Amino acid sequence: MAAKKRGSRRYGKKAGKKVARAMHERKRGTLKSGRSGKKVKSRKQAIAIGLSEARRSGAKVPPRGRSKARLSAKSASKRSSRSSDRSVRP
Repeated sequence: MAAKKRGSRRYGKKAGKKVARAMHERKRGTLKSGRSGKKVKSRKQAIAIGLSEARRSGAKVPPRGRSKARLSAKSASKRSSRSSDRSVRP
């Protein structure tokens, strides 16, 4: 059995508290999203809001990941440039 990797926590306690508060608000139906102010129904969205607030307050939270759309666009441009290289060859 492999030993567990030792290291620092990925998320700080403050981040956990912010997420817990956001989840509690969501359950009560009072958590609202950004500009639109619509009620948040999704559990994942509530977690994201809690982590976002934790980041703004300076808690220990990893930086936000790149969006999937951006990554797929990048890989699509790579694919198209590769295919154009192949078409030029005799």
